[in-house]
Amino acid sequence: MPVQTMENVGASLKTAIEGRDGRKLASLYTNDAVLRVMDRNNPPSKPRVIKGRTAIGTFWDDICSRTMTHKVDTRIAEGDRLAFTQDCTYPDGTKVFCVAIVDLKDGLIARQTVVQAWDE
Repeated sequence: MPVQTMENVGASLKTAIEGRDGRKLASLYTNDAVLRVMDRNNPPSKPRVIKGRTAIGTFWDDICSRTMTHKVDTRIAEGDRLAFTQDCTYPDGTKVFCVAIVDLKDGLIARQTVVQAWDE
């Protein structure tokens, strides 16, 4: 895959997330990428840590297989970092809000941190 610009990565993330395309999402990560997820069940002192493109792909396949809508909203890029927000809604109306920060290496995501909050 050719090196992507920050703008292209942001657009690809938006398209893949909103299209619930786990395979496309996985393709945006380096082979040794690290994804950290913090939420009610995974607090900052013990975040969920997913390592490697294959494991991250499995994570995204699970998320994308759920019947829900995703909308990527605010995207801010600076240098090799990109931050974005994401609103998700399940069919029963349950909402999830996520903030993510990604660090790029050679045009691919090398590190990502996600903080999410759910309706309860």
